[in-house]
Amino acid sequence: MTDDLLVACLCAAWCHTCTDYRTTLEAVAAARPGLRFAWIDIEDDADALGDDALDIETFPTLMLLRDGRPLFHGPLLPQAATLTRLLDALAADALAPGAASSVPAAMAEAVWRLAPERALTSP
Repeated sequence: MTDDLLVACLCAAWCHTCTDYRTTLEAVAAARPGLRFAWIDIEDDADALGDDALDIETFPTLMLLRDGRPLFHGPLLPQAATLTRLLDALAADALAPGAASSVPAAMAEAVWRLAPERALTSP
């Protein structure tokens, strides 16, 4: 995997699970310096993300993008091991087909654009 892969956590400031998960996400980011990680608040960035972002009801929700193209989008158990398994599956090209088929193109583009401003780590 290279730095063209973005792991974006779509969260909300009021969500205690998200707040707790941020430390976990930062630890995984530190262990995988070749990847980019971003923390995007769906309410603070609602204008940029569009209406589809407000349809997110389960936190944390992750979006994985490569070169701006969605590879995965969905809620994930807030555990480092779960995220690590997902990233390993991606590295092994073992993600199920359609794992990101529900991502609206405009939302994926917005997440890709916002990521540098919301980065947890530098590329």
